[in-house]
Amino acid sequence: MKIIIAGAGEVGFHLAKLLSYESQDITLIDTNKESLSYADTHLDIRVLKGDATSVTILKDAQVESSELVIGVTSSETTNITLCMLAKQLGCKQTIARISNTEFIENKEAIKFSELGIDELISPEELAATEIQLLLNQSGFNDTYEFEQGALIMVGVSMPKTAPFVGKSVKEAANIFPKLHFMPIAMQRTGTQYTVIPRGDTVFKEEDQVYFITDKQGVDELYKLTGKKKEEIRNVMVLGGSKVGFKSARDLCTSKFNVKLIEKNKDKAFELADSLPNALVINGDGRNVELLEEESLESMDAFIAVTGNSETNIMSCLMAKSKNIKKTIALVENMDYFQLSHSIGIDTLINKKLLAANNIFRYIRKGEVVALTRLNNLNAEILEFIVKPTSVVNGKIIKELDFPRSATIGGVVRDNKGLIALGDFKITEGDRVVVCCLPEAIPKIEKLFL
Repeated sequence: MKIIIAGAGEVGFHLAKLLSYESQDITLIDTNKESLSYADTHLDIRVLKGDATSVTILKDAQVESSELVIGVTSSETTNITLCMLAKQLGCKQTIARISNTEFIENKEAIKFSELGIDELISPEELAATEIQLLLNQSGFNDTYEFEQGALIMVGVSMPKTAPFVGKSVKEAANIFPKLHFMPIAMQRTGTQYTVIPRGDTVFKEEDQVYFITDKQGVDELYKLTGKKKEEIRNVMVLGGSKVGFKSARDLCTSKFNVKLIEKNKDKAFELADSLPNALVINGDGRNVELLEEESLESMDAFIAVTGNSETNIMSCLMAKSKNIKKTIALVENMDYFQLSHSIGIDTLINKKLLAANNIFRYIRKGEVVALTRLNNLNAEILEFIVKPTSVVNGKIIKELDFPRSATIGGVVRDNKGLIALGDFKITEGDRVVVCCLPEAIPKIEKLFL
């Protein structure tokens, strides 16, 4: 697949890296020579120095034969202009990164697709949405919703007290036959290996396990894993960044009590004007005395979203020492994901990863409507729509030639989430949620074409 990426910043470089690993034909455009030379020496891609909105540069990048153009520069004007030009010049699909979320909120009225822009993404908005989801499912350390919550993916570290620790998936299914959830991926404690659970896979203490469940199954999972669904109302947000502002705004709308701490005085006053329902405090969030003065101990959740990953991690650790129920840190360094559970922070989130997840579904074959990559796991969860021509159409799951490194977690049919076991028959129009390791993706894609 021929893909043009404009913007060699954090999101653009990360996307180029992930896509180059999949042997896609990537051209990266940027005005910054240093960013391009670093990408050129570290990745197997083509780089072009210049303005992404230059028709000459786009023609040099062979935009007319490209299947996807992704505008992820720091300028939303550049990204929007690029996508409009690329579509006019013959590119099949375009994606623009934006910072003004009003565009996303009003995309039905403005009809961006008629302007030549197929998708708008805001990494900051994605991060804010992820934070709200995590607070709503407070007992879990990772979560993702399919079709407005018809099916929900949750990640949990297995406590010693969970009744299926020491039992195989098959044994657990026999003991709890009426449960509404299914394990789709796990990582053994102390390893970096991702396992797609089969019937003989045994649950072990401290395994990081991901389940697909419906709304009813979420409560069952809380009971069986011994996790508590804590009532979260009081939230402290550290950092008035775009993510901090959007998170505070959304949480206030959802009736959370929000305190936001911002170091910069002018910015703090600006935020106070924009967030009338939040208490904005001007101060350095690294100052333990300040946090204690602002009743850190009475908070249910602490969210650190400053521009510095280390500050976010250290402040979350300090909050955890005060017995805060839920801590979430925004980090830029992907390597930190390896440390999140061992150092005691509930959840790490990364804007690059969230943006990449959103974009990756355009690269996958078949009609993929949602895709998420699991934090720190080498696995993808894809949601396919079954077409009349799909191999799986009309087939019973256990009769499919399904790779062992993939599993069907659930199906959304008529807006209702169903946990799909071996005897389940897949039909046209079903939205099928599949978890798979990278080596299984080509085979899975063929089943849904």
